[in-house]
Amino acid sequence: MDRGKRALAEIDGQAGQKVIDALADIAPDFATYLFEFPFGDIYSRPGLDLRSREIATIAALAAMGNAAPQLKVHIEAGLNVGLSKEEIIEILMQMAVYAGFPSALNGLFVAKEVFSDR
Repeated sequence: MDRGKRALAEIDGQAGQKVIDALADIAPDFATYLFEFPFGDIYSRPGLDLRSREIATIAALAAMGNAAPQLKVHIEAGLNVGLSKEEIIEILMQMAVYAGFPSALNGLFVAKEVFSDR
């Protein structure tokens, strides 16, 4: 749990904490699961650095095509762990080949929003 809290703070900063806070009144146990499994167990593994993990996460969320809020959080996270705007754009454009143009377009528009907010 503690490892997950530290990882979430490092990776997602305030965006991650907003997700946790939003769960407090509806599913606080789910917030615990987020700390423990994805951030405490998976993100904290030694096999990939955080930058590489965010590349994979951004690509997967964009390919899904229905996860704009989560993609927004992870584009922020990508920037937090050292990805450049240009790299994020390239990741999203790459998704046109494997997930189709609609998924790539949706991802690019989410990125545009994140970049504008920053």
